[in-house]
Amino acid sequence: MAAPSPSPHKPRRKARQRVGNGASSLTTTETGPLVRTPSFPLAAFLWPARGVASEWELLPLILMGAGLFRWAAGLWGYSGFEKPPMFGDYEAQRHWMEITTQLPISQWYSHDLQWWGLDYPPLTAYHSWLCGKIGSLIDPSWFALYTSRGSSDPTLKIFMRATVLVSEYLIYVPAVVVFVRRFSRLSNVATWTSSVALVAILMQPATILIDHVHFQYNTVMLGFVTASMSSMLADRYLWAAIFFVAALGFKQMALYYAFSVFAYLLGSCLFPRINISRFLGIAAITTASFALLLLPLVAGTLYDVNNGIDSIPDLDGPPPSLPLFQGLSEYLDTDALYYPIVEQLIQMIHRVFPFARGLFEDKVANFWCALNVVIKLKKYPSELLQRGALLATLASIVPPNLILLFRPRKHLLPLAFASTAWGFFLFSYQVHEKSVLLPLMPMTLLLAGSQGLAKSTRAWVGFANLLGCWTMFPLLQRVDLRVPYAVLTLLWAYLLGLPPTSLSAYLQEGSPRWTEWLTFFIHGFFYLAMGLWHVLEFTLKPPPEKPDLWVVINVGIGAAGFSLCYLWCLGSLVMESELLFRPRVKKAKTQ
Repeated sequence: MAAPSPSPHKPRRKARQRVGNGASSLTTTETGPLVRTPSFPLAAFLWPARGVASEWELLPLILMGAGLFRWAAGLWGYSGFEKPPMFGDYEAQRHWMEITTQLPISQWYSHDLQWWGLDYPPLTAYHSWLCGKIGSLIDPSWFALYTSRGSSDPTLKIFMRATVLVSEYLIYVPAVVVFVRRFSRLSNVATWTSSVALVAILMQPATILIDHVHFQYNTVMLGFVTASMSSMLADRYLWAAIFFVAALGFKQMALYYAFSVFAYLLGSCLFPRINISRFLGIAAITTASFALLLLPLVAGTLYDVNNGIDSIPDLDGPPPSLPLFQGLSEYLDTDALYYPIVEQLIQMIHRVFPFARGLFEDKVANFWCALNVVIKLKKYPSELLQRGALLATLASIVPPNLILLFRPRKHLLPLAFASTAWGFFLFSYQVHEKSVLLPLMPMTLLLAGSQGLAKSTRAWVGFANLLGCWTMFPLLQRVDLRVPYAVLTLLWAYLLGLPPTSLSAYLQEGSPRWTEWLTFFIHGFFYLAMGLWHVLEFTLKPPPEKPDLWVVINVGIGAAGFSLCYLWCLGSLVMESELLFRPRVKKAKTQ
């Protein structure tokens, strides 16, 4: 009997989904190598979508969910709600919309500086002008000079919350989506894994608490920085420079990243070979971007001068004294055409960089405030403190940026940016507790990289974020925001399998190594300290002679924990750069 002829039909092979590095960090093996389950709740929630072929099918759902959480968080109160005399950050942002729409541009940086005088760079002023113009079309009384101060109109609150959400979804969210996409592809991370990382980044509790609950527009600046980093990943160096100038133009705190941007862009012009045309292009586009940023302010000032409008009008009595200009007339011709422009720019710089406020205004979890508990720093001259802060900051930020300069590698960007921002936060002059958002942003972006959702990275990124929220609790508690703080931080901890809701970020995926045990005990100490602090702060009043006892303890614990985060980022950067430790190449065994 003849053998049957082979079938002409070949069964179609099933397409293999790209797994890449980091996919194994989302699953654990239970009963065998083929039976896998999600290793933390966020992965479990997105588990049904693991077979989605395109990230764009899942992205709209992610963005809608993140937006709903932000809007729901905004239903709570805000900074300064019905709390005279200054009414907090909400009133500051509303007032800036007021002065930019109701006053000539030459008076923006000099009008009534005692009532939330404008102290951010011009792009913030232009943003306030646009929001104020739109709001005035709805209700002009919201932005009426003097009569609208401290307004608690619920409709105004809806409008102000909407401006934060729309601004974030126009700048920050697209920048994060593009960065995660590019960084995940660079790290060979699967589509579904990068989607999990995107949800974790967008649900970062600190940014939601400060911008959508407490009330600010930090995500606009953070979005421009993220867009700059994303452009670096795509080798679009000119766009990277433009976006970073926009970040600096929106908030001066973007200087936290300036050294890293400079180091990477310069390094890309030097290695692997010198590229003069690239260097000149970056320099030219940076200069042009700054000029374009200042153009409305300069042109508006000239227009006001030609129309006889005084930049410092006589409102109630004599004009305010501006000592910054007392000696200016000795060097410049006050009748010259350029003098009002110079005066305006110097006043703007003086407002943006308030060195006269001292080393720190409020208690913040950085090195200087913690040191002040032991050594009262305010008894020392301001010049000495400024020099000390400068030297300490340079000592902390030079190492990561030297690495980035000589190793301008794309996968090093988040670690270098985070290390530099931590150095600025811990040691620089005039740090606010909300400035912790700056190192947290690039550190959280690590979740989108190779092994970003594995135990070690997830544990450190989660620890930094939860500690950052905890150090901002005194700020939130003063404006009655305990509930959103507890809900958002515990929700994020639960989603990523972090304490106090879970230990899966430390004790899952097999037997932990000694380094993981060390991380577990170090982080465990801080988590226990944070939990005990909350119990004591809630149940016991501080002694009358030490009314700030709990805040001081918060500062000390926070500064110690942030120092560990800085060292982890710097150490990881050194290892990833292979500058000091080169991996051994294993030789193939001969048969």
